[in-house]
Amino acid sequence: MAETLDKRFMDFVLFQAQNAGLFLGKIPNPATGQTGINIRAAQSVLDSLEMLQDKTKGNLVKEEKDFLDKAVSNIETLLVAAEKGELGNDEEE
Repeated sequence: MAETLDKRFMDFVLFQAQNAGLFLGKIPNPATGQTGINIRAAQSVLDSLEMLQDKTKGNLVKEEKDFLDKAVSNIETLLVAAEKGELGNDEEE
């Protein structure tokens, strides 16, 4: 059976990455239009995606693996910047 890209998986990873963007002040809160930083929530998203990496190792097609790896890498970079206060938003929760 040929391995195929699962759009649901890609959508799930994208949704989690968007949540991390919201928690790291990169996406405005849809309810308020404001941005803020919540490092604990962003770390929780990152932890979940890293767990997903571990649990799906060897079971993803290349595009899925690359997409997940890139999402984790981007969130890690933003999280480090947020922890150093380099994202330009003082409203850390």
